[in-house]
Amino acid sequence: MPHRPTNQRKSTVTVSLLFLSAISVLLISLFVSISLGAKFLSLETVWTAVFQYNPALTSHQIIHELRLPRVIGAAVVGAAFAVAGALMQGITRNPLADTGVLGINAGATFMVALSFALWPGLPYASLMGLSFVGAVLSTCFIFVLGSAAPGGLSSIRLTVAGAVVAAMLSSLSSGIAIYFDLSQDLAFWYAGGFGGMEWRHLKMIAPVLLITLILTMPLARRISLMSLGEEVAQGLGINIRWTRLLALTVVVVLAGVSVSAVGSIGFVGLVIPHISRKLVGVDYRLIIPMSSLLGAILLVLADLGSRIVNPPEELAVGIMVAFVGVPFFLYLARKERRAL
Repeated sequence: MPHRPTNQRKSTVTVSLLFLSAISVLLISLFVSISLGAKFLSLETVWTAVFQYNPALTSHQIIHELRLPRVIGAAVVGAAFAVAGALMQGITRNPLADTGVLGINAGATFMVALSFALWPGLPYASLMGLSFVGAVLSTCFIFVLGSAAPGGLSSIRLTVAGAVVAAMLSSLSSGIAIYFDLSQDLAFWYAGGFGGMEWRHLKMIAPVLLITLILTMPLARRISLMSLGEEVAQGLGINIRWTRLLALTVVVVLAGVSVSAVGSIGFVGLVIPHISRKLVGVDYRLIIPMSSLLGAILLVLADLGSRIVNPPEELAVGIMVAFVGVPFFLYLARKERRAL
């Protein structure tokens, strides 16, 4: 259902308070997530380990080498998935759009499975590059498939094409895993998680994701106009095709790099943009930064939940997010069906 202008314009004070609240919740979530786990560490210990690191203390080593990189990674990747979903919803005017729902994550995961089978022991940088290629190819295929029917691309066709491509690529990934006996190696990529996140990984993905997130802001005004309708945007001088191409490039970078780091975690980009839109209105200059904050909060808390539900064992982060994402997706799908 297209996004229409509403009376959701918020005052500057209200928006500022919302952003300050989101930042505060994120900071609290980060410290609490570092503190809790198989071994409880006080907030005071966390504070001193972060700002006055002493490598001679075991508790500081646990925080600095294990918990800090995974928590920061969860925040960065959560922001990336959420912003990618917001961009997809804006350029397609499809409230069900998301990198997971539309099969982009599946493309990245398929390429990871293929690299495990054909090029075992591939360096992490190469794996990240191949994951990005998989995201690009699946995105192109989805848009070609969705545009092939008479009448061109529509929200429903895009969703159906994404579901078909996601199912096909997931099946191919499973077939590769079975044939090459990679099921155990690929289990992490299917379910998603931050257990393997290390500083060396974070140093590779964080600059790429953070720079890409910053580059989304110049697109925000154009996407706000596109979300109101292509005719309105064109009438105001927006180049629809060029804007869509730039936004899709940003989406595949955010999704491809994120999946290469933590596996396929769905629903973040579906749920968070809707919550952001409710909070700050329909202006993507506000939706994008709010989505990045809320996406970071969601995955930090999901990672925390995966560690404390059944310690010392960990649940997959994708499962924790699905508890929220699946009911939300069904609610949106039912709402859209009524609107047809």
